[in-house]
Amino acid sequence: MFRNHDPDAVLVSRADPADPLASYSKHAFHLDGEAWPSVEHYYQASKFDDPVIRDEVRNAPHPDTAAKIARRRRRQVRKGWDDLKEVYMTRATYTKCRTHTDVANALIATGEKTIIETSQYDYYWGCGRDTRGRNVYGRVLTNVRTKLREEPLKP
Repeated sequence: MFRNHDPDAVLVSRADPADPLASYSKHAFHLDGEAWPSVEHYYQASKFDDPVIRDEVRNAPHPDTAAKIARRRRRQVRKGWDDLKEVYMTRATYTKCRTHTDVANALIATGEKTIIETSQYDYYWGCGRDTRGRNVYGRVLTNVRTKLREEPLKP
């Protein structure tokens, strides 16, 4: 359970396409042999083994549309997805940062501050309305930040 009232925390909304740290930001990258328009596209498509569904999600015009397509197909989600989802979100976020130096620099610039995903409704990825959520997306960003600091960034 996540509880944080740190007034200096960095607040991020996964669904804010204007925030470079958000999974909805339109920072394209290549991973698993495909081009992805956003982390959210990759994450949502990774729920499925069916290449037709994966392509439909990957080609969605907006990250929100990709998420809606995945929700409509929830009965076809691969077995064991709950055990894999954080890994896929981390891989995509890391790859986005390695592809876009400005995004990596923005993440590193958060220093040692706690990163909080501000979703009022998502108690897994976000902090939830009462800050009792797990804040897994905040933890993903923190872990990627740590890894980026250990490696030299591309110029």
